[in-house]
Amino acid sequence: MSESIKPWESPEESVSTLLEQWSSLNEELHILFEKRAQKEAKPVMEKGINLFIDFLHWSNEKPVDSTTEIDFAGFKTKPVNIGERLDFIIARPTLFQSYMQLAELFIEQEKGFKKALAIKKLKK
Repeated sequence: MSESIKPWESPEESVSTLLEQWSSLNEELHILFEKRAQKEAKPVMEKGINLFIDFLHWSNEKPVDSTTEIDFAGFKTKPVNIGERLDFIIARPTLFQSYMQLAELFIEQEKGFKKALAIKKLKK
């Protein structure tokens, strides 16, 4: 078995790349929702949702397992009410409110991740 890249094992590097991807998607989504192009926004939102799920796992140093439900209780770093908020977004990806909620989740998770990194560095 070959050694594959495991982004959850080096979250500092993988998360920065992931956040760059989100920045690009976020700009695209902003334009699409500004134009009220909900149909065109749906696949981009789905990419953003998947990216957030990766971010949530990797920033908690866990691999993404797409075969099981997300165990939010197992994450130390996570936004408040993550389960309900993510369910809302997944159920209604074409709503502007879902886009705003997803963007907010990225902001909150990034803050939590940076705080956790700072604490981890202090403990070393």
